[in-house]
Amino acid sequence: MYGTLIEVDQLKALDSPLIFDCRFVLSTSPDDRDAGRSAFAEGHIPGAHYLHLEDDLSSPITPDSGRHPLPDPEDLLAKLKGCGLRADRQVVLYDASGGAFAARGWWLLRWLGHTSVAVLNGGWQAWLAAGEPMESGVLADPVASPGAAAHCDADALVSAGQLQHALESDGCLLVDARAGERFRGEVEPLDPVAGHVPGAANLPFTDHLIDGRFRDAEQLRQRWLALLDGRPSSEVVHMCGSGATACVNMLTMEHVGLSGSRLYAGSWSEWIRDPSRPVETGPVCL
Repeated sequence: MYGTLIEVDQLKALDSPLIFDCRFVLSTSPDDRDAGRSAFAEGHIPGAHYLHLEDDLSSPITPDSGRHPLPDPEDLLAKLKGCGLRADRQVVLYDASGGAFAARGWWLLRWLGHTSVAVLNGGWQAWLAAGEPMESGVLADPVASPGAAAHCDADALVSAGQLQHALESDGCLLVDARAGERFRGEVEPLDPVAGHVPGAANLPFTDHLIDGRFRDAEQLRQRWLALLDGRPSSEVVHMCGSGATACVNMLTMEHVGLSGSRLYAGSWSEWIRDPSRPVETGPVCL
């Protein structure tokens, strides 16, 4: 079974994997909201189901939440089971954005206790480049399979209050996965306040990629060890703009054996909801 990344040839060799297409366009334009769903209808890996970042992998925004609050775990589990999720079935997720949205699904499945879940290295582009077949059209919505209680890993998450306390006591290394210009507060295309959480380090998730594929494991490991600088991986807390691309950073850590990091799911878009929380702009803190 695969638990982090999987290659196209490895996916092809699997017996009846459960495949999810997570393509999405992160934008403030309402015209882009269903671009991923439209792309899925035009062509996808045969047998794949579609998971929408906002409709399936998030819950509705509230006055106190970030842009992509975590979904209701039992609703998500019911949908996944309706698509064929079983404890012994390998799950593979992909997108066309370097894992930015597939990794969100990867983390959520692990949060629900399903560990046989991997992200397709290179995503949709790698599948096409390998000359593999695709199918078009939209599958009928699966019938949700409610009734199973979701047992989530509470230790995988950090709240805003817990994060503040940990930062004040030097109890964590907060790593922000956003692009450097957003982290520094030079631009902010999605949220009303620019900048970053004081004390955070910046490691854009795109730094792990070359032409849409993840760097080799040793390169990833050395980059993380340099950033950790002797800290245990269990002290790392991941964040980004809304809790999605932060999961890419966690994925790379898990891939190279640096386990135990946690997610601040609300991320920047939640942090700035409370004006009493500190905000900083300026150079990357590395």
